[in-house]
Amino acid sequence: MEKVIEINAIEKSFGKTKALNKVSFEVNKGEIVGFIGPNGAGKSTTIRILLGLIKADGGSATLFGKDVWKDAVDIHKRVAYVPGDVNLWPNLTGGQVIDLFLSMRGAKVDKERKEELIKRFEFDPTKKCRAYSKGNRQKVALIAAFSAEADVYIFDEPTAGLDPLQERVFQRCAREVLDKGASVLLSSHILSEVEQLCDRVAIIRQGEIVESGSLVDLRHLTRSQITLKTKEDIHTIDSQDFAHDVTRDKGEIVFQLDSDHLDDFLRFIQPYTVLKLESAPPKLEDLFMRHYESTKGGV
Repeated sequence: MEKVIEINAIEKSFGKTKALNKVSFEVNKGEIVGFIGPNGAGKSTTIRILLGLIKADGGSATLFGKDVWKDAVDIHKRVAYVPGDVNLWPNLTGGQVIDLFLSMRGAKVDKERKEELIKRFEFDPTKKCRAYSKGNRQKVALIAAFSAEADVYIFDEPTAGLDPLQERVFQRCAREVLDKGASVLLSSHILSEVEQLCDRVAIIRQGEIVESGSLVDLRHLTRSQITLKTKEDIHTIDSQDFAHDVTRDKGEIVFQLDSDHLDDFLRFIQPYTVLKLESAPPKLEDLFMRHYESTKGGV
């Protein structure tokens, strides 16, 4: 499989702070890879190195087989990028900025595609940028990115400020560029967004890759948190294969449930009188803490 992004043991320090410690992962042609972790974990620093904005202290990073620092100019012609906090020229309209972004790429503006995206994102391009909310500023960058023909799309928290409907528009647009043969690197701390889109994930915490692989391989990412209270005591739930990290508090049982064992769980509780049953999606911060504790001996 052709690799379009290769990051091998890159390191970066800012003063005495080690931002990245031997970070390695790859993105293959025609796939979406989620680059996930808590805020401050090193996602944006890695992306800035990929874009040639800062230089790594060690290791190597390539796009299309080219060095991201030495060949940044050539690489940028084939890459579309959307940051998580878009700053725009306050006196220009959103439409003018979109055209400016596209002209800076040296690409001919596909007016039909651009107009289609403006409608899909429900965006008003006639307003001055100073009047835009954070979400509308994100739309400017997203419309410009998806209007351009690129081989790699790099998104760093791209849906920050967007409502759920617009998040779904972004997801559909990402799948469309994937269908055209492009590759996508999606940096996010929103687990549901990654689950919807990504083929594989690389998980970063405190500047280190702690896990990587497909979502099927990383099954704990799809566990839900269950809060259960029954009239009768349940002593055997700890020994059930579907239950993980079981705790008890004030008569309630809290545990992690594998999504593909929901039927097993429902059959198990059928004989009991259920007083309370709540299900919550996994929080990425909690997943990281559990992983950290398991790898550090609970310290």
